[in-house]
Amino acid sequence: MASTRDHPGEQAAQDPIKLIAIRDAPLSVDEVFRAVGDDAAGGTALFVGTVRNHDGGADVDELGYSCHPSAEDEMRRIAEKVAAEYPVRALAAVHRVGDLRVGDLAVVVGVSCPHRGEAFEACRKLIDDLKHEVPIWKHQKFSDGTEEWVGAC
Repeated sequence: MASTRDHPGEQAAQDPIKLIAIRDAPLSVDEVFRAVGDDAAGGTALFVGTVRNHDGGADVDELGYSCHPSAEDEMRRIAEKVAAEYPVRALAAVHRVGDLRVGDLAVVVGVSCPHRGEAFEACRKLIDDLKHEVPIWKHQKFSDGTEEWVGAC
């Protein structure tokens, strides 16, 4: 009898990257969830990053994201790295640029894998690497009238 790990559904998909995008329009959790749907996946992990109303002890009123022209290519490079490291069945990542308000979605990523542990780990690796390596910058505007630029990498 063959090992359960030999079943094709236990392996990474041939082309698991389903959606990589930087957008200036509102993001959709449903779109990312649909993109990572796979019948062989037993676990799907999503991360949704939202604009919060504070940072570093100061009240945030709004913020803007901007990016380098290479940002989407860098997102794809990171997605490919994650897909090579884990048995990813499907992967998606979208990041918003432009002016956002408190509560708006800034980033949505999703990963599906044969098992939940792999999905959690791959999703965590994906969002952490995106935050550290993709050239996207955040310009925060605080309630006291001050402003701050924060680099993602």
